[in-house]
Amino acid sequence: MTTPFGFTLRQTDAGARLGEITTARGKIRTPAFMPVGTAGTVKAVYCDQLEAAGVDIVLGNTYHLMLRPGAERIARLGGLHAFMGWNKPILTDSGGFR
Repeated sequence: MTTPFGFTLRQTDAGARLGEITTARGKIRTPAFMPVGTAGTVKAVYCDQLEAAGVDIVLGNTYHLMLRPGAERIARLGGLHAFMGWNKPILTDSGGFR
């Protein structure tokens, strides 16, 4: 069974909008603050602290994760969510914009 991916517009005010993205791992309120966990961790912050702060999603960098610890190791450890200890949504990017 798969959970649908979607977006719900919750409220608008002039040009601003408040929404919610639904994913299989949870909901992401928008606009969203997304802490950067470049190599699978947000430095100096535990996952329970992120949750207590109201974080819905964490950003990871695919390029850095490939360099270290590597895709094979992450797969052996149960995937990126298990590796990070984060059950909510994760967005990964290549970092290519730099």
